[in-house]
Amino acid sequence: MEQRHAVVIGGGIGGLSAAVGLHRTGWQVTVYERAAEFAGIGAGISIWPNAQRALAELGVEAPLAPQRDGALRDPRGRELARWAMDPYVRRYGLPLTAIHRADLIDALRAALPEASLHTGVDVLSASPDGLVRHATGTIRADLVVAADGIHSPVRTALYPQARVAYSRGTAFRGVAELPGASLSTTWGRGTEVGVLPLHDGRVYWWVAEARPEGVRHDDVRAYLLDRYGDWHAPVPTLISATPEILHHDLYQLATRLPTYTSGRLALLGDAAHAMPPYLGQGGCMALEDAVVLAAALAATDDVTEGLRRYDAQRRPRSQRVWHASVRAGSAGPLLRNPVGRALRTAVLHLAPASAMAHAESWINSWTPPRLPRPARPRTP
Repeated sequence: MEQRHAVVIGGGIGGLSAAVGLHRTGWQVTVYERAAEFAGIGAGISIWPNAQRALAELGVEAPLAPQRDGALRDPRGRELARWAMDPYVRRYGLPLTAIHRADLIDALRAALPEASLHTGVDVLSASPDGLVRHATGTIRADLVVAADGIHSPVRTALYPQARVAYSRGTAFRGVAELPGASLSTTWGRGTEVGVLPLHDGRVYWWVAEARPEGVRHDDVRAYLLDRYGDWHAPVPTLISATPEILHHDLYQLATRLPTYTSGRLALLGDAAHAMPPYLGQGGCMALEDAVVLAAALAATDDVTEGLRRYDAQRRPRSQRVWHASVRAGSAGPLLRNPVGRALRTAVLHLAPASAMAHAESWINSWTPPRLPRPARPRTP
């Protein structure tokens, strides 16, 4: 049978992982990335047990950093709750891990043929019949995967009514050298500060603040040190030691799409279900999408039937995770009401360390479908 061909629009985590899954199940894959190079834009990312299983099924080896026990703290450093990794491992077989986005992108790229990867390609449109128009021509494919991000032009063409909304929060992020740092999250008034050690002595950190959209600072580091310079260690040290601090307002897809597919076209990752980051599941959902897409298409020769199965499996779960992420932001870092914060603190103080491992267990316990491996051609 003639090899099927897929065009993947977008070379981020979602696009590359989809390409890997399709490639491993026998598809010819072409990846179009608009930027001049494949890069891990951003800083770090948490890889929860559900996403670790997806990576393993894709056959991708990446330098994940297993997290040790950590704590949820207040700005003075007092513990509100403990995060114990043993319960995570007992419950899910895996701990929480972290990785730099650039390292994950490199690992996904390494699992693909170099000839499949094309940078500097601006895709102008993609049709449900498999026709893709880009700046220098057209290509027709058996499958088109739109993994072109939260502001996806492909999604906009399919669903002009779909709306992207400000999530009421902004984020500062960076990576600094600080060997020996440990996992922590700190909640203040409308603020969350997170610390995630990476595998090589570097630390990924972030600050999320509830604030109006569009507020900017001439000197981001000075602003952060002025506001967080008296918070517990290592928060001030990380801010001071970071070479480049990123600042982005946080957005989410505010419309639940009625389907992720149309004809031979599938939406994947943020293009389908962009969510706020308060559960750390945005990239994890894209990895799940990729495995399910590849498995659904491997189970049938009919692309539209495979995409129907993909939509039936991914849309309910990813939209439920989207809703949980919105709820987590409102109850956690975005919570400004002092009575609500006091009640939250009291509940956390009473919770055992193992309770953190049980929270949102329906997310972390997800198991991917098995990907069939294409038969090797016989040697004459």
